[in-house]
Amino acid sequence: MNDLTKYGIVDTTFSRVDMGRFAYDTIRKEDPDAEIVRYTVPGIKDMPMGATKLFEEGCEGVITLGWVGKTKLDKYSYLATSIGLIQAQLNAKRHIMDVTVHEDEVEEAQLFSLSKDRATKHAVNLVKLVRDGGHSLAPMAGKGLRQGYNSAGQILSED
Repeated sequence: MNDLTKYGIVDTTFSRVDMGRFAYDTIRKEDPDAEIVRYTVPGIKDMPMGATKLFEEGCEGVITLGWVGKTKLDKYSYLATSIGLIQAQLNAKRHIMDVTVHEDEVEEAQLFSLSKDRATKHAVNLVKLVRDGGHSLAPMAGKGLRQGYNSAGQILSED
């Protein structure tokens, strides 16, 4: 019997930053004994199938790393992808950490750091979800934590 946790990474050739590398390195750091499978597809609409295939190969959780261009068509493609990822997640009854960078959300000079931060933080979240069903995330609930940007911070009561 194999006791190693198996994680999947789905990334795209359309992405302008190798977010898969950041996710891989982070998962390796968080779970050194894990098996990690990387599956690269051409674009975001292929990610639901990539995640499904990785679940079929025994992955316990998958992180998808998508890049959305600036056009309205790109935005619609992401909407379709998001629905597909939700459906794949529900069918597998396993988590898909959908990490997406929209090319127009920051200036081009900031895209690399945004991508790295988002991929890294979500890879940590995936390991926590797979390991303990999110119980280790509970102490962080309501803290206004962000991936890719500075955290928004917690709103405390007036009491």
